[in-house]
Amino acid sequence: MARISTNAGEAADVLKAGGLVAFPTETVYGLGADAANDKAVAAIFAAKRRPRFNPLIAHVTGLEEARSLGRFDAAAQRLAEAFWPGPLTLVVRRMEDCPVSLLASAGLDTLAIRAPAHDVAQELLRAFGGAIAAPSANISGRLSPTEAEHVAESPLAEEVDIILDGGECAVGVESTIVGFDESGAPVILRPGGVAREDIEKTLGMAVRQATGASGAPSSPGQLSSHYAPRARLRLNARAPEEGEMFLAFGPDAPKGMPGLNLSVSGDPREAAANLFAFLRILDDTGAGRIAVAPVPEEGLGEAINDRLRRAAAPRGEEEG
Repeated sequence: MARISTNAGEAADVLKAGGLVAFPTETVYGLGADAANDKAVAAIFAAKRRPRFNPLIAHVTGLEEARSLGRFDAAAQRLAEAFWPGPLTLVVRRMEDCPVSLLASAGLDTLAIRAPAHDVAQELLRAFGGAIAAPSANISGRLSPTEAEHVAESPLAEEVDIILDGGECAVGVESTIVGFDESGAPVILRPGGVAREDIEKTLGMAVRQATGASGAPSSPGQLSSHYAPRARLRLNARAPEEGEMFLAFGPDAPKGMPGLNLSVSGDPREAAANLFAFLRILDDTGAGRIAVAPVPEEGLGEAINDRLRRAAAPRGEEEG
């Protein structure tokens, strides 16, 4: 069973020895390994029971380190400068001498990179001195953890060497992933902690969203079934039916219903931060189904609805 620590240097030593570390970011807790160590990266897939064709994100301190791993054109650099450190992942071409394991890239010639905006994550990266490959610290397809205790209480704790505690995650949903098509145009591969509107404002252009992966994914976050509690989800519900728990949103939610409200004020940022934790709480009641109120497709509402649709998707094609 993994133990919880607040010592980033100790966690860095575990990474250097080829071990697995659960660590906090501003989005969710990640399951980290030395990105340049093939065996350590393989251990991530084994621990999560994750499909090996599904790429991982390489976490770095910032743009300078990222440039040693991937090729940044003008658009990618502009986005990195605007949103790093922060909840944005960029999928760029690997450098020819990129030290990151090809397993982390799923054999592709691209690499997903981000710089997390969390003091503890940055302390860990500096102490380790290299890129850390990390998906979310959960069994593949299940709810992403937003507190150290979520990792400690999960089956994944048996596979992790140490859990680095950095408190609750402020954003609460995974990073937005932006890639670039053959013409160099940016494409949102997964909505997340940076809203589409902010990306478009930074680039001065409309940015399309990928319609979904056919076959093997080109980046993390593209499989249809993901972020799933044990209970089944019923989306766009106005009220719960008998035997359901209710995940509400906004000030007009029915009073006295069994469940929780993502944001009584209707704030998408608050709702995003609460999403996984509240789904976990409702799931732990043992209810067979969770009814979920509509959330507007605005700002971080796009990311929230993306996670909810994947959580409600038929089980079988899962990632994490």
